[in-house]
Amino acid sequence: MAEEQKKPSRFWIWAMASVIFRLILILFQENLNLSSRPEVSTPLTSLRRLAEGYWLKQSSMSPYAGSMYHGSPLLLSVLGPLTVKRIEGLPNHVLCSLVFVIADIFSALLLRATGQKLQMAYGMNSRLLGLLKSSRDRGILPCGDIAAFMYLWNPFTIFSCVGLSTSPIENLAVILSLYGAVTRRVPLAAFGLVMATHLSLYPATLAIPITILLGYGLDAPPLKLFLHTQPMKDEDSSTSATSTQSKPKRNTRIPFLWRTVMHFVFWVMVWSLYVLVLCGLSLKQHGGLDEMFKRTYGFILSIEDLSPNIGVFWYFFAEVFDFFRNFFLVVFHVNILFMLLPLAIRLKHRPCFLAFVYVAISSILKSYPSVGDSALYLSLWALFVNELADMKFSFFLFCGYLGISLLSPVMHNLWIWRGTGNANFYFGNAIGYAFFQIVFVVESVSAMLNHDRKLKRFTSNASVQEVKN
Repeated sequence: MAEEQKKPSRFWIWAMASVIFRLILILFQENLNLSSRPEVSTPLTSLRRLAEGYWLKQSSMSPYAGSMYHGSPLLLSVLGPLTVKRIEGLPNHVLCSLVFVIADIFSALLLRATGQKLQMAYGMNSRLLGLLKSSRDRGILPCGDIAAFMYLWNPFTIFSCVGLSTSPIENLAVILSLYGAVTRRVPLAAFGLVMATHLSLYPATLAIPITILLGYGLDAPPLKLFLHTQPMKDEDSSTSATSTQSKPKRNTRIPFLWRTVMHFVFWVMVWSLYVLVLCGLSLKQHGGLDEMFKRTYGFILSIEDLSPNIGVFWYFFAEVFDFFRNFFLVVFHVNILFMLLPLAIRLKHRPCFLAFVYVAISSILKSYPSVGDSALYLSLWALFVNELADMKFSFFLFCGYLGISLLSPVMHNLWIWRGTGNANFYFGNAIGYAFFQIVFVVESVSAMLNHDRKLKRFTSNASVQEVKN
């Protein structure tokens, strides 16, 4: 009992320490100058661009005039006033930084609650398969706490928060949608999905895993693994009858909850309509919804801004001939769509893990990526530490992420400021970053599938032993 009482206090101590650490860095915000780093701020997440868009709107002009701001008009209305307010003795944009700190805390708490639900489901499935003997078995890692700590203390998350990037708010919307789906709060899941899609478009792919999650339930091994625990022969003894009552029968099928899914679709339509109405009212005098879609989603898909970032699109489209530009735009963006259906078919029994894979792939192939995107999928990965304990190349990937993070500002400095390098220096670093991310996703999926195969072998051997006995 004493240990159980200490765990929450330890969590809150480390959570408050992360907040204090962020506040200390915010005081030295101008010296760190993270807001100008291309790894942290992009044309879509830069608070400086948002401040300019708000100034244009206050001057009775369109916030999208001048092609600087390309974010949501709702985000402009919420954060815009905070960019002009200043607390005496503190740097500019401190209020916005506090909003990002609060967003990080809420994201960590939602990740923790989501992880606790997944941990309970993992423990129940393990006991049904005979992997654990009791509910108090210490073989299960606290994935909720690990994911929360991974998010709070990840340098990528801290840099995004202190670097005046709106990524913490986008990440909060994604995590909120997953939390709502895991806890069966359908309106909350729909709200998170709509807001995440409205802010950055790519989270629209999460509609697939969220629908599967609401229809079938939490992540679990395939049903056929449970069926392997069923004896091959029917025995009349009371012991066998008792043991088979707690296990699914051979003709068991998990029903798909169409009513819950339709409820989700209804709330998605309601929240989408609500967001569109608010955006239309906000831009009534400045082009309306047509201008918003052109300057936000159109900007994301057309890749008009070719300023350097940690992605691979900017260099390619800076070099490609204009005649082939539209063709390669379609090819690059369709890459994400091609992966959705095969992954959904193979990982339909693990919808939360499928959501992690979608988020990771989107962060690799999106047109304007940042380290805030990596912070999100790394935290979602931590929700599956129990299943991915045997993942290969973990140390290699850790060193790769660390090395790329340290080399990126060096290569940018050699190219932009010292003039001793060229664009290939920074682009080579971006290619290396993409390589490590791809290996990370592939090895994560492979480890999860290997985990399911081990469960299948275990249940097959257990069923054979039970028949012999």
